[in-house]
Amino acid sequence: MQIQPTDKIWKNGKLIPWKDATVHVLTHGLQYGTGAFEGIRCYDTVNGPAVFRLKEHMDRLASSAKAINMKLPYSPAELCEATKETIRANKLDSCYIRPIAFYGVSGIGVNPIGYPVEVFIVVFPMGAYLGDEGMKHGIRVHTSSWHRVTNGSVPATAKICGDYLNGALAVMEAKLNGFDETIMLNELHMVAEGSGENIFLVRDGKILTPPLNAGILPGITRDSVMRIAKDMGYEMVEQNFARSELYLAEELFFTGTAAEVTPIREVDRRAVGDGKPGPVTKTLQAKFLDIVRGKERKYAKWLDPVK
Repeated sequence: MQIQPTDKIWKNGKLIPWKDATVHVLTHGLQYGTGAFEGIRCYDTVNGPAVFRLKEHMDRLASSAKAINMKLPYSPAELCEATKETIRANKLDSCYIRPIAFYGVSGIGVNPIGYPVEVFIVVFPMGAYLGDEGMKHGIRVHTSSWHRVTNGSVPATAKICGDYLNGALAVMEAKLNGFDETIMLNELHMVAEGSGENIFLVRDGKILTPPLNAGILPGITRDSVMRIAKDMGYEMVEQNFARSELYLAEELFFTGTAAEVTPIREVDRRAVGDGKPGPVTKTLQAKFLDIVRGKERKYAKWLDPVK
């Protein structure tokens, strides 16, 4: 997906021109993946631009930083205000938001203790991550030969820069084989998640999603959809399920800040259900999109006004 540059990027407390948001080649986060980041969306709601669950995202960024012994020089509240300042500076009504914190330059070597911490916030326009057609008709996925990283190796439930080589390898494999996205299994051969999305399965009137101990990222959109589903009367279950159960699913869908609620119409060249987005997926997708656009007063607390 191409990025449309904007005017300003927030760097360590100051707004700077887009072209000046650079780092040194010996930056520890670049060399070793020692950073944490977030993906957040601002929506053009009926009451003006608003960021979806901004506080929860910044709290997770702080937790991810803690997982790699990184002390952020800004509090989550300060980063929330900086995010809104950056959106206003770029005069955007809707956008994708990428806060990132990483160890900078001090020396050379794997140990980053004592290194400076750099923090950037980038905002830019973004449409449907997996395409408008994918949102409407569903996407084609395959099961990756790469397993999801394990908590015994890295903090898999934190959003750590280096961990995403795992997802990059998996999605490249999928693309090279003609698919839109991928599904990764964990070390126990149970379904974990996509390259950057959480996964849900619909079967026998229940909605299933892997539990956190499956080694998944605790997605903010995942949590939102689970709450919405329960509020709508669906039976929501966190449990492990195997690859073969994907083939028996009545419906499958991904969730994520970028992916929002994206239907899956085919997995490993097998149609999911009748090969079209199912009624549960479509209902949850429509409800989610109404909520993020400010059309559901019940969930207004999830929207943080920019102006």
